[in-house]
Amino acid sequence: MNAETVRDEGFVDLLISGDRQAFSELIEQTSAKIYALGMRVLGNEQDAEDMLQETYLKALKALPNFEKRSSINTWLFRIATNEALMLLRKKKTGFNMVAIDQSDEEDEAPFEILDWCCLPEQEMVSAETRTMLNKAADQLSPALRIVFQLRDVDGFSGQETAEILGINEDAVKTRLVRARLKLREELSAYFRDRMEGGVNHA
Repeated sequence: MNAETVRDEGFVDLLISGDRQAFSELIEQTSAKIYALGMRVLGNEQDAEDMLQETYLKALKALPNFEKRSSINTWLFRIATNEALMLLRKKKTGFNMVAIDQSDEEDEAPFEILDWCCLPEQEMVSAETRTMLNKAADQLSPALRIVFQLRDVDGFSGQETAEILGINEDAVKTRLVRARLKLREELSAYFRDRMEGGVNHA
């Protein structure tokens, strides 16, 4: 995503004025990450596509009233996140929308944490490892999953993530730590096998 373009004030003014070319450019710059967010939260291609479409329809309608209190990127992802959570509530009986605004009491500290410091760098970035990481991330609770996606995958700052989710930065930090710890727990067995395999081949 070209962050400089998205944050350029002149570009934002064009969006607010209803410039269709600017809006098309916004879609081009942000759609891949918003779709990825939808997949992370909803886990279904059709739902993610529906979320993507509704996000831009709502953004187009709301742009004339955009007051520049946050970046256009943060504002857009807040719309996308809200849309994803609404779809999730409709799909999952008992899902609590306010869970995103509350602490995750069920998220206890993981009991098995493997030290990844000694793994070769190529092992950490291999396609297989990324696949395992994505599978583990999909098992996180919605609150942790969204924070992980926004902070560690999309690269939003703690403040931006807090604005998108409507929570404070301390809550973002807490959930990010919990998410990372849970991911380490889920991947401990996988990495232990990889490390032991390396020793066996030595």
